[in-house]
Amino acid sequence: MENHVTQISRDDLDDLREAFNKIDIDNSGYVSDFELQELFREASFSLPGYRVREIVETFIAGDTNKDEKISFEEFVSIYQELKSKEFSETFRRTIARKDGIRSFGGMSGISSEGTQHSYSDEEKVAFVNWLNKALIKDPDCQHLLPMNPDNDSLFTSVRDGILLCKMINLSQPDTIDERVINTKKLTTFTMTENLVLALNSASAIGCTVVNIDAHDLMAGKPHLVLGLLWQIIKIGLFADIEISRNEALINLLAEGEELDHLLSVSPEELLLRWVNNHLHNAGTQPIRNFSEDIKDSRAYFYLLDQIAPKGEGDNEMRVDIDMSGLNECDLERRAELMLCQAAKLDCRQFVSPHDVTSGNSKLNLAFVANMFNMHPALQKPQSNGRDTELIEAVFPGESREEKTFRNWMNSLGVSPYVNHLYSDLCDALVILQLYEKVNVPVNWKKVNKPPHPVLGANMKKLENCNYAVELGRTEARFSLVGIGGENLNEGSAMHTLALVWQLMRRYTVLVLSDLGDGEKVGDQIILSWVNSTLSHGRKATQISSFKDKTISTSLPVIDLIETIAPGAIKSEMVKRGEKGMLSDADKLNNAKYAISVARKIGARVYALPDDLVEVKPKMVLTVFACLMGRGLKKADR
Repeated sequence: MENHVTQISRDDLDDLREAFNKIDIDNSGYVSDFELQELFREASFSLPGYRVREIVETFIAGDTNKDEKISFEEFVSIYQELKSKEFSETFRRTIARKDGIRSFGGMSGISSEGTQHSYSDEEKVAFVNWLNKALIKDPDCQHLLPMNPDNDSLFTSVRDGILLCKMINLSQPDTIDERVINTKKLTTFTMTENLVLALNSASAIGCTVVNIDAHDLMAGKPHLVLGLLWQIIKIGLFADIEISRNEALINLLAEGEELDHLLSVSPEELLLRWVNNHLHNAGTQPIRNFSEDIKDSRAYFYLLDQIAPKGEGDNEMRVDIDMSGLNECDLERRAELMLCQAAKLDCRQFVSPHDVTSGNSKLNLAFVANMFNMHPALQKPQSNGRDTELIEAVFPGESREEKTFRNWMNSLGVSPYVNHLYSDLCDALVILQLYEKVNVPVNWKKVNKPPHPVLGANMKKLENCNYAVELGRTEARFSLVGIGGENLNEGSAMHTLALVWQLMRRYTVLVLSDLGDGEKVGDQIILSWVNSTLSHGRKATQISSFKDKTISTSLPVIDLIETIAPGAIKSEMVKRGEKGMLSDADKLNNAKYAISVARKIGARVYALPDDLVEVKPKMVLTVFACLMGRGLKKADR
């Protein structure tokens, strides 16, 4: 980067930082080709169309490592090529006036100097309205609700952590044991505990929380608050857009399409298919996206008419959709008429008329996902039908272990987002990114990146998989006996899980930096630390291995937490039973409490309560390793 920076003035560099951060609304540190095109398309440039196209092409060509993302360094390099008075001045003016974007002072991770971040006012309004409706009856949120969408109350309402914890549980029920949330006599310390609990729990359900900490949320930094809220809301909206959770989605199988392909389709693609399925039934044109193609509200009118209850079932009231709004010429007024019809189905959420007519893809995606969840209007396949048998045979549903691995990957910000563990890893691109997360160097010049040619595409993916296995053996020194690139490419569950587990284990023990590199930290070292720490804390509990049946009570975990973070455990919440004998219900309650308190004291635990109750050795190891990291960190202070 320094080579680029020294060739331009400090003023220009500051302008570039400001421009980059305004495009990088999600604060990922990168901008995509799509975001660049969106910026130029929406901006009112006083340039001829051919010139705008040239600039966009130059930006895309500047993606030097072909990862479809542009870093700040690449951005600076591209700017230098385009550095003309006409472009640079027009670009700066356009950035400053981008519609719907608000700027505020902040600090950039690129520099210690002051710069600006920005956020979408439309997103803020949409999220406030959604939160007000979702949490209005929660007694612990009464001091926060309703929030005013027209001011910045959202950013002050998240500072005590309660709202975020509640939203996480709405998106993924029982993620947080609500006994652990501080709700009374809040202080800066107890609010920070709530925010740490929220961040670690968000990470556990697959949110990327890199570069966000409790202080950022307590300060109400808008771009970080909105970015985190969108991830939490999206996970909840997409939770049931999955064939194993909703068999009726098999109706979206295209003619000649194999079932296993449909099973690997992303929730976004399934939503698009769902809309087009209903548009086909209505005899109207399909859509290709949730931006340009929905601006005229036509698709939404026909979709609402198709999914509206027809009064055919028991106690089902008929709802009639007024289609006359299609005759309205003014698109903004037409969108308002459409939303009035959506309100009849209790689906007027996330979008305003302007969000529709401007083609805000993020908010329109949320609008459609909510409609699907409320009124899917799809017939379930017959219980004795061939398709149902195929679903159960081919895709019995995601196991807890698979879900934990997938959430871990997504929390690290891998791209693309992992929706399906095996099919989304078959080109090894995510696996190679995970190698870098555990300090295994990857030579990206050897990696085939999409888009792949139509002919030979799978061969390119297989070459990536072979390279991933080679790295695992030679650089990471993993045990990969009997595992070949073809196993990853074919989506073999047994072989893929074997590699992914070793990656997750390496990542988990890397926090134990005082004990050396990840591969040097053996199970026995962690086990010895657990028992010696328990003894030091004068606790009677001890474990012989990570398979020890006493772990099913969660008491060793609870006692360890109490030792490394005195006062964190409320004894009245813990069931100890007679001579250590506990009912299944008590064991589960202890496990829920232990996992949530571990996250609250700063341990980024991905394991689930059931993993403790059932004593799953791999996941148990990660819990103790995370607590060991937390204990060592405290000892260093």
